[in-house]
Amino acid sequence: MDTAIRTDEDARYRALCSHDARFDGRFFIGVTSTGIYCRPVCRVRTPRRENCRFFDHAAQAEQAGFRPCLRCRPELAPLQRHWSREDASTILFQQATRLLDDPQRWLGDTDGGAGVEQLAARLGVSERHLRRIFEAQMGVSPLQYLLTRKLLSAKQLLADTALPITQIAQASGFASLRRFNAAFASHYGMNPTQMRRQPVPGTQTGNGAPTSVRLSWRPPCDVAALLGFLADRQLPGVEHVQAGAMPGLQRTVRLELAGRSHTGWFSARFEPEAHRLRLNVSDSLHAVLPAVIWRVRALFDLDADPQAINAALHADFPAGDGLRVPGAFDGFELAVRAVLGQQITVAAARTLAGRLVERLGEPIGTDSPALNRLFPTPEVLAGVEAGVLGELGIVRQRQTALQALARALLDSQLDLSPHANVERATQSLLALPGIGPWTAQYIAMRALRWPDAWPVGDVALTQALGLPQHRSAAAQHEAARRSGAWRPWRSYAVIRTWAGLHADANTTKD
Repeated sequence: MDTAIRTDEDARYRALCSHDARFDGRFFIGVTSTGIYCRPVCRVRTPRRENCRFFDHAAQAEQAGFRPCLRCRPELAPLQRHWSREDASTILFQQATRLLDDPQRWLGDTDGGAGVEQLAARLGVSERHLRRIFEAQMGVSPLQYLLTRKLLSAKQLLADTALPITQIAQASGFASLRRFNAAFASHYGMNPTQMRRQPVPGTQTGNGAPTSVRLSWRPPCDVAALLGFLADRQLPGVEHVQAGAMPGLQRTVRLELAGRSHTGWFSARFEPEAHRLRLNVSDSLHAVLPAVIWRVRALFDLDADPQAINAALHADFPAGDGLRVPGAFDGFELAVRAVLGQQITVAAARTLAGRLVERLGEPIGTDSPALNRLFPTPEVLAGVEAGVLGELGIVRQRQTALQALARALLDSQLDLSPHANVERATQSLLALPGIGPWTAQYIAMRALRWPDAWPVGDVALTQALGLPQHRSAAAQHEAARRSGAWRPWRSYAVIRTWAGLHADANTTKD
């Protein structure tokens, strides 16, 4: 066996022996003596080294014939959303997995391969080329990867909720209960009812009670800084950041999926010592629970890989190893708030957004007195009279930008989901009136979850790079050049700079 591979696998075995949470989701262990695969954090008896096979992805372990552990539950592991390499094949592979990681995007008969055809068409490549990229990067086909994601999504709902199995099958993207049962039997050697084993305590469906699921992250994670960033920008009625022993966030949500609109609320509570988040979701969102989970992971950047990020940034930001890039549950909402915040303070932007919600947001009933409004939809903003926006204190230039943004989304000229093609989306944003490079990159960083966004001309970044405050093209080019050492994690450098954590920084960003 190759020495480098042996060394890597020996390091992985040491991580398994120590149950090191930093490696959670970065690899999985198949145990040949049991036929089960686990996460590195699994607390069962550590298998003998000669009985271990190591896989980069759960799909590889399942393709090799291993079943997921019922104790450590591989479906709870953080995802791998980003890779350090920037070659064309890796970027395409990354875009593909970002799309496939949300099973509910592929509702319907995707078990037969239609989903892969849709995926290749969306990425602008042939199905054959996409398969070749997957085989080279992962050793499994896109269809095999998608099926693993759907099965693990269903397995989480079986373990954590009391939802009916028929509803779980639909929510996880299966075309029928028959296909769902067949896939379970083929991959896991049991049917969904057997995997559930016993009723889930504390959760009853159909009575309005919230459903609770668990989500994990890789340490370190500065929960206080993450929630502090969101607290400075929280909108009354829409979201509420909670402090205390179990800090978290409550907010209302609207999801458009498969031609239907779903509204409700969620409450996310952090358990920092366990590297875990407890997510409670209203009964009205049960049908789209996997999509809610996927977006909450993006909102809190739960799938960040601190080891890879800090390898590039720690020298310049030694105090920022635990910082995450706060995301957004809804890309349109984030883009509207970014436009409102142009050239004014965070507090002033929050005031304008609050007025917008109060005037145009749809009322919603929740079990929290802090939550009573949904953020306005693109349809509402596109159709509202400019005079109404002016009454809220929004200047004419921003009014034009907001309505152009809403129309672009309604006309399918712009995609602001976390699955979007970043280059295409940023170019579409720049084509709109009132949206410049800084705003487009800020939206890419938070709504599109792009780890290498670079807000052009940002004052704090320019200062951190030791450059004069010039807005010339030459100055911006030099700033981008000097930031090359931070690639492909410049979004994280931005957050650390704004927090005043650059080794040479003397000031902070409001």
